[in-house]
Amino acid sequence: MHLPPLRAAERPYHGGAADPERSPRPMTPFRENLRGILAIVACNLFFLINDTMIKLAGAELPLGEIITIRGAFATMVLVPIVVATGLAREIRLMRQPMVVWRTFAETGAAYFYLIALFHMPLANISTILQVVPLMVTACAAIFLGQTVGWRRWIAIVIGFVGVLIVIRPGLEGFTVYGVLALISALFITLRDIVTKVMPANVPTLLIAMTTALVVGITGPIFAVVSGEQWVVPSGYMLLLVAAAVVFVVGGYLFSVDFMRHGDIAVVAPFRYTAILWAMIVGFAVWRDVPDLPMLVGSTIIIAAGVYTFHRERRLSARGAVAAMGE
Repeated sequence: MHLPPLRAAERPYHGGAADPERSPRPMTPFRENLRGILAIVACNLFFLINDTMIKLAGAELPLGEIITIRGAFATMVLVPIVVATGLAREIRLMRQPMVVWRTFAETGAAYFYLIALFHMPLANISTILQVVPLMVTACAAIFLGQTVGWRRWIAIVIGFVGVLIVIRPGLEGFTVYGVLALISALFITLRDIVTKVMPANVPTLLIAMTTALVVGITGPIFAVVSGEQWVVPSGYMLLLVAAAVVFVVGGYLFSVDFMRHGDIAVVAPFRYTAILWAMIVGFAVWRDVPDLPMLVGSTIIIAAGVYTFHRERRLSARGAVAAMGE
């Protein structure tokens, strides 16, 4: 995938910084960081509630049908809002390559995640997805030209070790659905990287509407390919899916917002609140109790991620001091 050059605020600095691992850059205002933190916490919570309702609906409805119904409801909610706000005049922006890539990534992430979700405890799949911040750091170095030192590369490797402990390849607890969850994490990483370099003039509401529409349209295609037998949903099932729409739309909006606001080194560690929420909801709804490997793996992933962001923050502070000295 070819990514466009970084905008001025994101372009790596190659001058005489005090630390070769990091370049000086302006300090992010507190209000921007706070907005990013609140957005990522809300994103985690909204997607988790959506996941819970979809998993419950999956007891009666096949995946393709759920995705189709949810997409139809979400589109019916978002289209009037887009028209009322006048954003429909900007619909041409949806043809931009970065928007297309983001929609593709969101669609892939949704399918691999939901397939895994129907067969795994909520806390386990949420833990596997916490490798995303480490993968974003690695991809930023590979595709965006950002400098990542050897300490953070070690933290990334250790984080993947934590994921392997949760997935347990070769052991009795292993299932292929853990691998599908990891593939979903790859798509989420692509989504976040593309969102970071996407032009700022692309409205968040249009992105959410396009995502809901495209993912919904793929539902019947998935049903035909997988040989699903659709059923007439009960009123309760329709209510579950309709309620899930409210939260998935909120998740779409916040997933764009937190990548556009705040310093990622400050904001990203709050992604790990998803593990706590997933454990609480998993126990309350399904009586899922995390086993020892899951707890050990999640601890390793969180520790590696927190170290990565702590290192990023220290280097940013050093770069700022060096810039002031110059």
